[in-house]
Amino acid sequence: MRGGYMGKILRVNLTDGTAHSEPTDPEMARDFIGGRGFVQKILYDEVPVGADPLGPDNKVVAAPGPLSGVFMPSSGKVQFGAKSPATGIMGDANMGGHFAVEIKYAGYDAIILEGMGSRPSVVVIDDDRVEIIDGSKYWGKGSSVAEKMIKDDLGEDFQIAVIGPAGENMVNIACVSHDYGRQAGRCGIGAVMGSKKVKAIAVRGSQSVPLADPEGVLEYGKKMFYGCFEKPGFREWTPLGTPGVTPWVNEVGAFPTKNFSTTYFDEHEEIGGEALKERIWLTDKGCFCCPTPCGKYSRTTVGEKSAYVEGPEYETVALLGGNCMLSTIEEVAYANYVCDELGLDTISGGNVIGFALECAERGVITEEQIGRPVKWGDIDSFVYLAEKIARREGIGDILADGVKAASEEFGQGSEKYAIHVKGLEWSGYEARWAPAMMLAYMTCDIGAHHNRAWAITYDVAKGRENTEGKAAKVIELQRIRPSFDLLGCCRLQWVEIGFEFDYYPVMFEAVTGRKITEKELYDATDRVWNLTRTRAFLELPDFGRAADYPPARFYEEPIPTGPAKGKLIKKEQLDEMLDDYYELRGWDENGTPTRETLEELGLEKCIHDLESAKIL
Repeated sequence: MRGGYMGKILRVNLTDGTAHSEPTDPEMARDFIGGRGFVQKILYDEVPVGADPLGPDNKVVAAPGPLSGVFMPSSGKVQFGAKSPATGIMGDANMGGHFAVEIKYAGYDAIILEGMGSRPSVVVIDDDRVEIIDGSKYWGKGSSVAEKMIKDDLGEDFQIAVIGPAGENMVNIACVSHDYGRQAGRCGIGAVMGSKKVKAIAVRGSQSVPLADPEGVLEYGKKMFYGCFEKPGFREWTPLGTPGVTPWVNEVGAFPTKNFSTTYFDEHEEIGGEALKERIWLTDKGCFCCPTPCGKYSRTTVGEKSAYVEGPEYETVALLGGNCMLSTIEEVAYANYVCDELGLDTISGGNVIGFALECAERGVITEEQIGRPVKWGDIDSFVYLAEKIARREGIGDILADGVKAASEEFGQGSEKYAIHVKGLEWSGYEARWAPAMMLAYMTCDIGAHHNRAWAITYDVAKGRENTEGKAAKVIELQRIRPSFDLLGCCRLQWVEIGFEFDYYPVMFEAVTGRKITEKELYDATDRVWNLTRTRAFLELPDFGRAADYPPARFYEEPIPTGPAKGKLIKKEQLDEMLDDYYELRGWDENGTPTRETLEELGLEKCIHDLESAKIL
């Protein structure tokens, strides 16, 4: 291993309070690159099939990539992963800020938390010095409050990843927070940290990332920065960040509204990027080395309540705004603040609360069960439900397990409007009139999440009525977009301002000394994809095609209002796309990876495991 890698992985045993480092496996680096690849490979190899996600056999892995901490645009991404308590399969979540870089500067390619602590703790990593300190004084505190307290106690130059009360209470939709507003949100990683009694990981480092070609890194880094500045989209996109997409999503009839019952929100102008910029924005906030800061640091006031918050970004606008019908940017931002302090993923949080509001409206759950009247578009109802969920109190104890589990508990047909795939709540694009985007959600390996394949623009460009060719495009995106998660850098420059992907293999070679083609990089993403798919078959009985379907609302209820009124995706169209997708992926008709595909990717252990389980 030459450049880009620190050559060590840190293993922290919370049961006996010990920590040690071990060499980074060169074969893992070769085949899985880093970041999400390291996370999923370690989880596959080390977490037993059938392990309780909230038990001692599960592990939390945090891994930057080989490009994290390097002089290039937005090289500050870290991947958190664990067996998800929400889905029962391997999950991961991406986070920006400065945590990834500090892990590298401390000398590590990954951090593994294993075992179970018996009391609240903070894992403190200061280069080679690692200790587990008492975290009782921080336990019960909100995420940003605890982060500030820990920095005051340890030093401002520590980078902190922290959970809120939701993680402490092992809420399945709990996130990991960092830098007062960045989150590893999906899959309930915060709950797994909480189960291990880890309030926070604090990291400080003083080392440099080794580079195979320092002059080349400087040269290509400058080209990449100037390349971003010169893109026409640079000045158009940066001022509003991700909330700037809100009007477009409404115009194309894809904005999740009233628990995904429709796709256009009449008050969208009151909660989008322009409203944010004009009414609550204070300053931009970027992650490490970012030339296009999408973070919008804001101050919001709702009645007598006020708060400072990073955001809201688009997903939060969609899921707390349209989906729960909060109709002002001030209310959305305050709801964002509440979720951040509680440590709730705003995507899943907005889904679960939207689901609860629909259940209340339909009489599936009663006012007595809830504890008070709740209604759409009411900030007090939102805050009440969020706090109940985060503390697992009353009805919140059921909702805390996510919409899939809650709908199974409530029954009465509520499964139809529990909006998820594989137990993971849907993010901010309603897809009844967007077949490629629908397929992207259906086939995302961790559950319904947009970040693996944002395919809605392809639907709009190529036709929204047909399904032909959509599977090939989704797979193409599922190869390109997760590449950034392996490399340890942000994809937004590529997505939003049209920055060329060609630069990344060139920079990878300058950093690591290893020449890599785009195909080899895509093969690595396919390797991870098939690894996670294999593990899902091993973990869940009857996993397969049935697990890839969306909720019935999407193929039984035509969209009732807005520009997509009357549109519906049919069940047979879903099957047509799945057939195409499975064939192109090299899977059988039930979505099981074939021996030939796994052999081609060098995943012999997956073959052995599927054969042993009599699946292959």
